[in-house]
Amino acid sequence: MKNALQIVQERKWLPITMIFNGILVGVASAAVTVFYRFMLKHAENILFNVIGFTKGNIAYMILWGVCLMILAFFVSKLVAWEGMCSGSGIPQVQGELKGYFDVNWWKLLVSKIVGGTLCIIGGLSLGREGPSVQLGAMAGKGLAKLTKQNKTKERYMITCGAGAGLAAAFNAPIAGVVFALEEIQKNFNTSMLVCILAGCVTSDFLSKNAFGLSPVFRFHVPDVIPLRYYGYLVILGVILGLLGVLYSTLLLKGQDCYGALHKIRPEIRMMIPFLCAGVLAYVLPQVLGGGHAMIELVTEECPAISVLLLLLIVKSLFSSISFGSSAPGGIFFPLLIAGAYVGAIFGSFVCENFAITPVYISSFIILGMAGFFTSIVRAPITGIILIAEMTGGFEHLLPLAVVSITSYMIAHISGVAPIYESLLGRNIAKQKKENDEEGEGTVVLTFIVGSQSMACDEVVSDLPWPEHSIIAGIRRGKNQFVAKGDTRIRSGDMLLVLAEKEYLQMIVDAYQIISGEVEVEAPL
Repeated sequence: MKNALQIVQERKWLPITMIFNGILVGVASAAVTVFYRFMLKHAENILFNVIGFTKGNIAYMILWGVCLMILAFFVSKLVAWEGMCSGSGIPQVQGELKGYFDVNWWKLLVSKIVGGTLCIIGGLSLGREGPSVQLGAMAGKGLAKLTKQNKTKERYMITCGAGAGLAAAFNAPIAGVVFALEEIQKNFNTSMLVCILAGCVTSDFLSKNAFGLSPVFRFHVPDVIPLRYYGYLVILGVILGLLGVLYSTLLLKGQDCYGALHKIRPEIRMMIPFLCAGVLAYVLPQVLGGGHAMIELVTEECPAISVLLLLLIVKSLFSSISFGSSAPGGIFFPLLIAGAYVGAIFGSFVCENFAITPVYISSFIILGMAGFFTSIVRAPITGIILIAEMTGGFEHLLPLAVVSITSYMIAHISGVAPIYESLLGRNIAKQKKENDEEGEGTVVLTFIVGSQSMACDEVVSDLPWPEHSIIAGIRRGKNQFVAKGDTRIRSGDMLLVLAEKEYLQMIVDAYQIISGEVEVEAPL
């Protein structure tokens, strides 16, 4: 048994240990994320080369349609093989940290990378950023498993990997840190913070070595919007808040439409977005893929408002069709593109009608991205920092904050839940239904007792354990024994808990607080 001095020393060196763990996670996350970015880049090149080669030749166009159906078939089989590879991946990471899921990390890495690449070759409107978060998180989990870390450190490394994945995907290390704390974990302590910071910086360094130092969005923002125009920013924030709620609803309705087709074989359902992509490839190819073609168009040419509006509507509808199919791919980048177009439309309108110089349209574009992201995800700090890093300048922090806060307020007042929270709830309900059909009503959870936790050195009967759960046993070192009412809990003990799945979130939250895995006195 460890004495008090050993416990204090371990606690003292924990932040240093987690820095090294964070660096290792950053390396692992960068490896998978950079590889994924390369695969998607080449996939998009293949897509547009095929479109250019086949366009105008009916036989080749039909042949490409057949190829799209084959791609859909393989993607559906990958989703059936590892269900957690479907969709964005961010809700799955949140569920993993809350104890709802226990994803097979290596199956996820394989299925997400292969499936995401096939989806981009097919032209689906899906992004790389949500999947990069999940890939980074699973790289962190795999590293924790291989190095036999305890559950607390494993959660730290999963959170670190999620932030590192975002940092590598966007070349945005600060946004990776903030996103991991604001959206993924929501609570943190010093050890977790330094772990995430080390991982994001390492991942970003390696990513920049592969893709260069340039920000993701390469367009010039000549000047900051003058204070006298801030009234327009509030109006833009209101519009972004309302449209963000509409966009979230559209994405969820897309899933509902596919759910109504549950009697149709999954392979056939997956063909719907691929065939839509096949049609759009020869009608409006700009909306295919994550949206790089659209962002280049709006930043380099700034088309007429009617063209911007058409592209925005078609891109939004196609994103809903693509994402609703459960294909592996995210909504992160497509929603930023949609926000950019809302900002461009608004900026073009006010410049044309209120004697504002058109030089500020590019500013309205970046404000649109931040406000739209905030409205949909409800992570305003991440939105502000992310767009600042992606555009290579922090001089726009004040207008970004004004638009983001306004859009956040409007979205919150609407009563519509943040998109990733809604998606997590749907994933949990789906898994619960599957488990109920299999007759599984309970799940085994494990929690590590911290030296400064509520449970340390207390007897079992004196602690406020949540209902619908029971401590089945305690593992102390190599020994495992049944927990009785008078059993005294020690630092480092692993609690083995049986929990009813219907109340899983409440149970996990309570045990994390009691065991010290979450420090509630330091909320973000």
